Amino acid sequence: MKDKKLEFETLAVHAGQCPDPSTGAIMTPVYLTSTYVQESPGKHKGYEYSRTHNPTRKALEDNLAALEGVNYGLTFASGCAAATTIALLLRSGDHLICSDDVYGGTFRLFDKVLGRNGIEFSFVDLTSEYALKKAIKKNTKMIWVETPTNPLLKIIDLEMVSKMCGSKKILVCVDNTFMSPYFQQPFKWGADIICHSTTKYLNGHSDMVGGAVLVDDQELYEKIHFLQNSMGTQQSTFDAFLVLRSTKTLALRMKAHQENAMVIAKFLEGHKKVERVLYPGLKSHPQHKLALKQMTGFSGIVTFFIKGGLPSARKFLEKVKIFSLAESLGGVESLVEHPAIMTHASVPADKRKALGIDDNLIRISVGIENINDLLADLAQAF
Repeated sequence: MKDKKLEFETLAVHAGQCPDPSTGAIMTPVYLTSTYVQESPGKHKGYEYSRTHNPTRKALEDNLAALEGVNYGLTFASGCAAATTIALLLRSGDHLICSDDVYGGTFRLFDKVLGRNGIEFSFVDLTSEYALKKAIKKNTKMIWVETPTNPLLKIIDLEMVSKMCGSKKILVCVDNTFMSPYFQQPFKWGADIICHSTTKYLNGHSDMVGGAVLVDDQELYEKIHFLQNSMGTQQSTFDAFLVLRSTKTLALRMKAHQENAMVIAKFLEGHKKVERVLYPGLKSHPQHKLALKQMTGFSGIVTFFIKGGLPSARKFLEKVKIFSLAESLGGVESLVEHPAIMTHASVPADKRKALGIDDNLIRISVGIENINDLLADLAQAF
């Protein structure tokens, strides 16, 4: 649901919502119903069955669509459910090109599950225009982009990918989980589909699991909604309510995540026990200029390589106190994890090595706690 008249912070609070007409309740009610009474066969108030449509879920979908600047939104039981539904727009014999550095769950879904059903997948370094051009085949139907990538935070030029693929009628899908629509809106650069794990920044409180898909084209929306309704991959009502609660503070939280992350990235960059830091907001990041072009901020994920290999990484991860050793990201609390053992364990060891996901690689999701406490915790862990 587009609305160009209002600023992001205002849309986050109000888009898709209005006071409940029966009570005046300012918060959208949780419609915990499976079915809806019809006045006559086929004559209803827009809702028949909650797998197909639900008022709480619809409010969230309209809210997220407004934040991404598009017309249509769909929410799902998980980010993987959203990815599965998008990928099933393809048929046996079709080809999908995916970022080589990608969330481990996405790699597992494509390589180990959907790849068995006749869809062909190629994992390509999409930071290279030449590599993308070379990878495109006659049967290529979709490009799957993560930017920044997970966990190496490579930046992919969305305008370049969209221009190349648009001329060939190849759908461009962007996983925007790491940035949230506050810091990056891929549709502005030509993307066709945006997906999110709403578990992460959009919800931001580590108390639910969900996914979202946003599109601007009605025909594409209808195709994805048909798949969602047929497969039953939709978001639960109460989880939709939780995300709708959380998007109201998205702008505030993203500003705090980024502010803390920048301080921590600079701290790590100057630490004697750190080999290298990857954070798009640092001038040392190889694609810092591209990040400035297509992003309005740098979010809260920082990746670094600790000196001393796996023993040092393990010791550091066991000593943190405020940072919690856990998978996931984007919550108000700071998390730290070891990609090779945790989030990217499904990626074969030889592929991890080729990508640079080494045993001394640590990924931090910087929360919104007091920065001095976070710095002190990192210092004592080192």
